[in-house]
Amino acid sequence: MKNDIRLRTLERENATLSQYAMFCENTRGRERFEEECPVRTAYQRDRDRILHSSAFRRLKDKTQVFLAPDNVHYRTRLTHTLEVAQIARTIARSLSLNEDLTEAIALGHDLGHTPFGHAGERALNQVYDKGFTHFEQSLRVVEMLEQSGKGLNLTYEVRDGILCHTRGKEADTLEGRIVKLSDKIAYINHDIDDACRGGVLGEDDIPLEIRLVLGFTKAQRINTLVMSTIENTEADLKMADSVQEAFSKLHAFMFENVYTNPVCKSEEGKAENMIKVLFRYFSAFPHKMPEFYYNISKKEGAQRAACDYISGMSDSYSLKIFNDLFVPKTWMY
Repeated sequence: MKNDIRLRTLERENATLSQYAMFCENTRGRERFEEECPVRTAYQRDRDRILHSSAFRRLKDKTQVFLAPDNVHYRTRLTHTLEVAQIARTIARSLSLNEDLTEAIALGHDLGHTPFGHAGERALNQVYDKGFTHFEQSLRVVEMLEQSGKGLNLTYEVRDGILCHTRGKEADTLEGRIVKLSDKIAYINHDIDDACRGGVLGEDDIPLEIRLVLGFTKAQRINTLVMSTIENTEADLKMADSVQEAFSKLHAFMFENVYTNPVCKSEEGKAENMIKVLFRYFSAFPHKMPEFYYNISKKEGAQRAACDYISGMSDSYSLKIFNDLFVPKTWMY
């Protein structure tokens, strides 16, 4: 009887999803064979594994844009992830695509992000000989770092969507490409919201030509971008030309006024230096890392292990480790 639940879900997919959707029964599968769940489809299981992972929980204490803000209303990497998932699911559902696959990719796309956001990512990329990107690290997290080295054994389509969510190769599935677009829609609009909250800019600072097309509030802009995508997409994602042009201009505006703004980024140099110091220390003394990462160092080298350990840290944990190692402690007597 229980097995009928999963089969009914697969039948519903066949009856209701678009010809451009990724049907769960057509998945390229997992790296290691597993018996099917009697209730959940493969993509539903992937979503649940990501949601229950340690890496997902750590996102609540990782910077999105504004480093370690005291105000709890600023986005963290976790709240960003949830906003991406909501936007992506809306688009996927409206286009009759696989919502479970879309949600799994969205929830997993930033699992490999460093403490202190892109400042931490830049730091590791500068000091690690083989280079570092958060999207490659996110794939490494789900393939081998979670579950004490066993990984989550996710389906190919979820892993592909995670790897391809930022730049370079496009995801094989339309669901994966939706997550890539939704990531951009989410971060640009919620970063405007946080920048306004922080007094870095005001809504009126956004050029009028952009607001006339996209809208005058965060909700209006997201609605315009999502609706334009839904109305113009068939075999591949597409917005109306006027909306796409305004969106590109908004992206450029944010890079000039927020992402490279010295007021917003004044502390990032400190964060980068701290991450580099931690990397050099653990690369030189891999036995000082927890046993799990020390074992990685013996197989893949100390630098690789140091990247894994540091990128998995939350903001507050990385500060604690740095203070324990390099800041003198008050004498107790």
